[in-house]
Amino acid sequence: MTYKETNKTMIKITETENYRELIPFFIENELEFEKGEEYGDDELLKCWRADGCAASTGGAQDPAAGAGALPAAGGDTALVGGCILAMREGEYICDGIAVAPELRKTGLGRQLLDLLLDEARSRGAQRLFLVARAPAFFAKSGFTPIERADAPDFFECFSCPQYGKTCHPEVMTLRL
Repeated sequence: MTYKETNKTMIKITETENYRELIPFFIENELEFEKGEEYGDDELLKCWRADGCAASTGGAQDPAAGAGALPAAGGDTALVGGCILAMREGEYICDGIAVAPELRKTGLGRQLLDLLLDEARSRGAQRLFLVARAPAFFAKSGFTPIERADAPDFFECFSCPQYGKTCHPEVMTLRL
């Protein structure tokens, strides 16, 4: 569990086994997911969710909320970020990473990506692939674009009717 205070938002990042709870958030943030999308038994490796609420001025926790809860701020927590590490055809992939628009450029995306990369390394990954709608963000972390012909052919976006027309993501890889 990781805490991060960003502007006036307190963020808690936790591991989750329920990737389905991330899919509506990914769709809202324009990632290519469909409601009801399923992973195969060996594809999904680990997921993280970031929840946020307005930071309290004193930083005190609500004792009724229990250990690990976000500080009380008079409001509910909300999903503000998430990411998924998966494996397809023997290759490690970042199969989704998103941060709520109001929290972009705060370091939350980098924190989620670092968790994903650390996990991939701990599993012995030699490289990681992703399809980036924000390639500059990933380039800052050492990812490099590759030609579609050199990319594994398991990314769903290649078969999407919008690919190359209204959607122009870059396939990228990182040597670990």
